[in-house]
Amino acid sequence: MNSLIKLELTRALRNRKFLFFSVIYPSALFLLIAGSAGGTDKIDGTGLTVATYMMVSMASFGALTAVLMGNSERIAKERESGWVRQLRLTTLPGRGYVIAKTASAAVVSLPSIIVVFIVAATVKDVRLDAWQWLALTGAIWAGSLVFAALGVAIGYMASGDAVRPITMITYFGLSMLGGLWMPTTTFPDWLQSIAKWLPTHAYAALGQAIEQSRSPHAKDVTLLVVYFALFAGGAAWLYRKDTLKA
Repeated sequence: MNSLIKLELTRALRNRKFLFFSVIYPSALFLLIAGSAGGTDKIDGTGLTVATYMMVSMASFGALTAVLMGNSERIAKERESGWVRQLRLTTLPGRGYVIAKTASAAVVSLPSIIVVFIVAATVKDVRLDAWQWLALTGAIWAGSLVFAALGVAIGYMASGDAVRPITMITYFGLSMLGGLWMPTTTFPDWLQSIAKWLPTHAYAALGQAIEQSRSPHAKDVTLLVVYFALFAGGAAWLYRKDTLKA
């Protein structure tokens, strides 16, 4: 399994297009959205400046990109090419393949988080305590596992031709409606009510709570745990179903 993890890491780090969208793209979006905002401009209802709010949103968006986009498309294409079937003939346990995919995506998601933080601190002068930087990194990185499980589920659910549109719709839908691209306070009331139940909204709320030096809301933590259980359970069921077909 260790050999497969190393192979997946090498493949991910050599994919320049993937690295651009997961590491550079979120930082560019942060500069585009927060670049023109003043240092004291705040997001209504949060008490956070535009820069600090969007820093967490874009770091979360970058991690989401790495684990969701990276997992789903590669798994679907490897199923169709017969690579997954070949791996089943080896001593590698089924869970080893899933763990290798998740580990490689998680490693790539960490730089995307750190780069956004560096850009925010140097360009927009975002200042936090040392414990907040560390807690933000850990919370966003750990929370990305929810979407890594979703990526695995989509990869086993969709065919090679269908996986990209399904992933893109899921990716942009969760990002926009969950408030990663713009504050949900700008949404109509009915859309805000929907957004509060999405995993991306709860995901970003973890980081915002750390920035506000308070504990996350129990509802947000519970939502992430429930979504992780649903996505991971769905991925496991789809994996077993795919194995029976082989």
